[in-house]
Amino acid sequence: MVHVSTTPVLALRGICKRFGAVRALTDVELEIHAGEVVALVGDNGAGKSTLVKVITGVGPADEGVIEWNGRPVRIHRPHDAQTLGIAGVYQDLALCESLDVVGNVFLGHEICTAGVLDEVAMERRTRELELMDTLSIRIPSVRVPVASLSAGQRQTVAISRALLSDPKILILDEPTAALGVEQTAHFLDLIERLRERGIGVLLISHNLGDVKAVADQVAVLRLGRNNGFFDVLTTSQEQIVSSITGATDNAITHRKAWAWEAML
Repeated sequence: MVHVSTTPVLALRGICKRFGAVRALTDVELEIHAGEVVALVGDNGAGKSTLVKVITGVGPADEGVIEWNGRPVRIHRPHDAQTLGIAGVYQDLALCESLDVVGNVFLGHEICTAGVLDEVAMERRTRELELMDTLSIRIPSVRVPVASLSAGQRQTVAISRALLSDPKILILDEPTAALGVEQTAHFLDLIERLRERGIGVLLISHNLGDVKAVADQVAVLRLGRNNGFFDVLTTSQEQIVSSITGATDNAITHRKAWAWEAML
């Protein structure tokens, strides 16, 4: 994939995170460019969730630098990340089942006119997002309660809410875990559409088939450290698995690669 700019939208340099005496992340590096899909993979306990919390401001880093379009920024709380243009869709989806689709899309960002909810404007904006049919998972109406929707339909609602803020970076945490085969295929098509819109995507997934299908780069975490950064087109699934399990130690090579790139 060819990037318009060599400067990443989001870059993490030497990120460290501690919980008491436990080092959850040590000198972690990561880059995401506009229109690029980066898969973050690793075994359970590798540090993926902790790194996402650093990026989203839920658990700020103890050390390291975060750069946004080449400039150092501080992400100390979720509002900081949202202001920059970082949005996320997580495994629990964080939907309110008693509300309808429109209510969930605008949850916390309701449109008010003269102090009254503008239901017409919110419904129109929801339809303009054009996601309700993207996954070929037809939602009967944007006014049905979310409790009545399937897993795939709920996923669509959660992504619509994330895109409402026009993010530059979208984090997708195990997005296909609750989807069937056909719904997963349509969801991967959606990721391609996000790429075409110039949105950088951080895909956290255990499904290497999905990763190979849509990702441009794969970043492997192992025991809270980088253990490889691979180009999907030139890397086999076996190589990625080897890095995840620790059969191959790429941590030193990876750090040298970042240092070399910084000199260019």
